[in-house]
This record gives sequence, structure tokens and C-alpha cells, in this order.
Amino acid sequence: MTDMAQWSSNFLYIAFVLYLIATLFFGGSIKANKKANAPTNRWEKIAMTLTIVGFVAQLGYFITRWIAAGHAPVSNLFEFTTFFGMMLVGAFIIIYFLYRSTVLGVFALPVAIIIIAYASMFPTEISPLIPALQSDWLKIHVTTAAAGQAILSISFVAGIIYLLKSVNHEKSSKQSFWLEAIMYGMVVVIGFVFITTSFSLADYETKFQYINKDDQEAVSEYALPAIVGPNEGVIQTEGAFEPLAEMPAIINAKKLNTVIWSFAVGSILYILIRLIVRKRISQILQPLVKNVNLDLIDEVGYRSVLIGFPVFTLGALIFAMIWAQIAWTRFWGWDPKEVWALITFLFYAAFLHLRLSKGWHGEKSAWLAVIGFIIIMFNLIFVNLVIAGLHSYA
Repeated sequence: MTDMAQWSSNFLYIAFVLYLIATLFFGGSIKANKKANAPTNRWEKIAMTLTIVGFVAQLGYFITRWIAAGHAPVSNLFEFTTFFGMMLVGAFIIIYFLYRSTVLGVFALPVAIIIIAYASMFPTEISPLIPALQSDWLKIHVTTAAAGQAILSISFVAGIIYLLKSVNHEKSSKQSFWLEAIMYGMVVVIGFVFITTSFSLADYETKFQYINKDDQEAVSEYALPAIVGPNEGVIQTEGAFEPLAEMPAIINAKKLNTVIWSFAVGSILYILIRLIVRKRISQILQPLVKNVNLDLIDEVGYRSVLIGFPVFTLGALIFAMIWAQIAWTRFWGWDPKEVWALITFLFYAAFLHLRLSKGWHGEKSAWLAVIGFIIIMFNLIFVNLVIAGLHSYA
């Protein structure tokens, strides 16, 4: 089983590298296509080949990890997030062959790369399932929910492309401000990957003894210097950084500390980029979408929601409620994860209503797709990392 786990890690690493190289080839293919709707060029063919091979490698990671673990590898945040990234790439591959839009690869693959890099920051060890997860509904509920979110994420990619093309970047406006805020958010995630990797390589660790939400003594191990400490926390590591504030038991202080570090490092990285290039990041990316067909991109975004919404509803709500009834003898309990799944459902239901009934096409639809992805990311990052609940094991 140890060998199988090593193979699994190797497959994931190969997929990550291939996605990265494929992104560069997609960028090269846009320069090669000087005319809109130009036929597929050699750069594009290489890019798609690399993407497909990378997807197969990541599928190999998923299968070999399943064999090594003895259960579907979607039981913790590392496994769920890598599966989410794999489904996003799979959704992109399908949509590419339907619409033949090269520019989607330039933006979809970096999103998948960041998601996989984000996943790699969490513990990757294979561990036995806790009793609450020992059910066939684990793979049914979680994989369907992740697939739905991945398909919905393609609408975000299409929305970003649409906005980069349509928004006037030369003058300050609400649209240009919020579009740049989204670029800043992506840099913050990169900041998270950078800071956690740096301290991990340095083998940094601080231990706290604290009182958890059940009024019991517990131990927490910080992988980053503690800006915020746990409830009634006492440092067990000699010479460790003293926290600036103490969090109540309902807040996962260790994970909130990681979020704070991510925003701090991401902000510094963003400022450095702005000082070096003297442009907004959205302005740097705009040449990549110069020849984009806005009607086609708008159609891609809409179709992604049309397909992803029912898949997400099935996995994140219907299957989830069935499993909740089996595991906790109730269909609904207002757990933070359940609440945000419902918010996501209601938002995309409103998206389709506004699109079909109110005629919200084009730029309005693109903004809605971006907001929807922010909700998905808030659920994935903040709800999982900061808010304690029944899904905290994730």
C-alpha cells in the first residue's frame, strides 16, 4: 500500500507540471492565432494533448490513492480539493471540444493549478475513515457536489474572460475596481501557497494547549507563527511567537491564523506586482482576450451553469440530506456547511431566473458567474478553515 501511495503522489505531481506547461502553450497558441476563429494551430494541439495527459495522470492519482486508502479519496480537505481541481480540468476538456475556445485554457488551467496547489498545503497522509464517514454516501455525495462545483466554476472562467474583454481598463470605474479586486483575491491564494510552503520547508511548528468548544483541554499545532491564538491558549513551544489576540472556542484559531497570513503575504505580493509593472493585473491580462468572441463566451458561461446547477443540487443538497438523515437522524440542521450549500443553490437558482426571465445576458451574467465562484471559494476556504461545525473533519 505504501508503494501505491507513492505512485499516487507521483501521478499528482506529473499532472500539476503538465497543466502548468499546457497553460504556457495555450498562451502561445493565442499569439499564433492572430485572427479570431482561426483554425487550431500546433501550439493549441500540444496544449490540449498535455492537458488530456495531465488529466489522465490525475485520474491515476485518484485511482491509486483509492486503492491505497481502501476508500474513496474525498474524505479530507486535501483529497476533496484535488478532486475538485481534477473535475474542473475534466469540465474544461469537454467544453473545449464543444466550443473550441483556446482562451478558456489560458484561464481554466491556472485556476485548477492554484486549487491543486492550495490542496497540497494540507496534510496528505492517508488515514482510516472516522465512523461518521464510513458510508457509501461519502463517495456519492462528495464526488457529485465537487463535480457540480467544478462545472459551475467554468462559468467563472468564462465570466472573467468576458469582463477582461468588455470592461474599460483605461479609466476608473466600479467595474474595473471590482475586476481588479478579483485579481487581488487570486494573488492572495498564491500568497497562501507561498507562505505555507516556506514555513513547511523550514519545519516551523508551535504547540498550544487550549480549551476547545466542548470545554475540554486540547493541543493545537501551528505551522505558521501565531498572530491569533486559540481559546485560553498556553504556548508549549519554547521561544515561540506570542499571539496578538485570542480567539473564542467557536473559531478555529489555527486556520484563521493561516487566512490572516495569506492576506498579509498576498497583499505584499500584489503591491510588488503593481509597483513593478505599473499596471493593474487585469490590464496585463487583457491582451490575451483581444480576439475573444463575447457571444460565444457568454454562451459557455450560461451552459456551464445550466449543467452544473442540477449536478450540484443533486450532490450538495439532495444526496447530502439523505446521508444526514442516515447519519444524524435529521435531514437538515443548519450546520455552517449546509447553510452555505443552500446559499450556493439559491444564488445559482437566482442566476438562471435572472438570465431566463429578466434577460441578464453579457456583462451582468458574467458578474453573477464571478460572484457565484466567490461563494464557492468562501465555502471551500473560509467555512472549512475558520467556522467550526459538524463538517470540521473536512
